[in-house]
Amino acid sequence: TGNLGAAYLGLLLLEREKEVFKVNPNMQPELNNYEYCLGRFLKPEARVDIIKSLANLNVKPSSMIDVSDGLASELNHLSKSSGLDCRIYEEQIPIHEKVSRLADEFHMASLTPILNGGEDYELLFTVSPDDYEKIKDVEDIAVIGHMIPKGNGNHLMTKAGQQIDLKAQGWNAFTD
Repeated sequence: TGNLGAAYLGLLLLEREKEVFKVNPNMQPELNNYEYCLGRFLKPEARVDIIKSLANLNVKPSSMIDVSDGLASELNHLSKSSGLDCRIYEEQIPIHEKVSRLADEFHMASLTPILNGGEDYELLFTVSPDDYEKIKDVEDIAVIGHMIPKGNGNHLMTKAGQQIDLKAQGWNAFTD
């Protein structure tokens, strides 16, 4: 649901400005034009609206997880729990313009905070292929891929046709 990466970038922005302040306490933080990413980090909102939309469409997800540790991590969780693998497509992943701009500012690809960030309060879910027509045009729902038989691996297919393994690089509560 929605778009990903903004909360992580909001955190990076605050950390950057904190370092500037530590060097020069008279410096005021440069936060203009960053309201979207800061808001996604500081004031996250659970996607209760999506749950209601799915119910109104008579769509019952076959699995669902919140994106708290980055898209790659959550896809791996869904894969492990379902006994299936997944394939997602770069061109299907929604990238908010402000996420793209701030990622550029931090010299990272837009997909980096999307795949490895977290705390976006968005939902990742699967539905039966029979329900595709019901959800394909719903605002804030993007069909980014599909589940495939186990043994194929979890992959991102890039716009250039490369197949990249999805590795969980988000935060792990048991290692920190």
